[in-house]
Amino acid sequence: MDKIQRIKQECLLLQTNNPFIILNHLFSLQCVSMHGPEHHFLDGAALLTALHNHGCSFSLQQALDELEKRSSLMPGGTCGKWGICGSVSSLGAALSILHETGPLSSNLYYKQHMHLTSKALLSISEIGGPRCCKRNAYLSMKTAVSFIKEFWQIELPDESISCNFSLKNTQCIKTKCPFHRKLRVAFVCVHNSCRSQMAEALCRKFASDVFDVYSAGTETKPQINQDAVRLIKEKYGLDMSHQYSKLISDLPEIDLIITMGCNVQCPVLPCQFKEDWGLEDPSDQSDEVFLKIISEIEKKVHQLKERFQ
Repeated sequence: MDKIQRIKQECLLLQTNNPFIILNHLFSLQCVSMHGPEHHFLDGAALLTALHNHGCSFSLQQALDELEKRSSLMPGGTCGKWGICGSVSSLGAALSILHETGPLSSNLYYKQHMHLTSKALLSISEIGGPRCCKRNAYLSMKTAVSFIKEFWQIELPDESISCNFSLKNTQCIKTKCPFHRKLRVAFVCVHNSCRSQMAEALCRKFASDVFDVYSAGTETKPQINQDAVRLIKEKYGLDMSHQYSKLISDLPEIDLIITMGCNVQCPVLPCQFKEDWGLEDPSDQSDEVFLKIISEIEKKVHQLKERFQ
């Protein structure tokens, strides 16, 4: 089954009228690339699906079939080579299918479709390049949702978007994108009582501008390592006394998993990046050993920040 047929199949199964839930569901399909001409079909298909599930009376199957024909005529890279984002064209095509407009139409819909696509293009142009098919889809859909509510009194769900695709996009513009969020990193070891707790504290100190920081373990202890608390306080002035041992199951959705070198097989955690730091457990050892591990953690935290900044 090719990409378009898989996207179409999913649209026919979805029941929600929230276009952003639909977009993110379709984006998550393994067949959908970070960027690519499948978005010329996908974005309009998400809008058609949302309107159909909202109660608009039309055949979703027939509309998707027609959108497939039209999107196949759009070449890739239209945003840079033609000055027209394929996401915007996809939404314009979707609405023209619903309203049965064509080149000779002289009704209000013809004008409104132009109005919508010009507003969507303006929102994309104000941010500029390099292109991001996910960012452009969100911008186009937000414009469409607002426009449809204003002109046709159809109120689809709207919501703030936090993009989960930054690590997959080597040209991500990060904080310049209105949907950018900090990456979530979790430091994981067995008991979440020593190394991962120190990594959590040091990452918050040195890299909180890049990461939202968490730590967890496959088991917990009633109290985190008090030598770790004492030495981190002495060296950095950081108070770890409020930190506590947590389970992996307590973590939110995480982008980066850093295992500390536990020599155990941690449960499979969905993430976009995983790395093992291979650090010795300094528990019950001398301050000298502890401080060596602490310095190694600090160095690795700086390297991690530099890599993903």
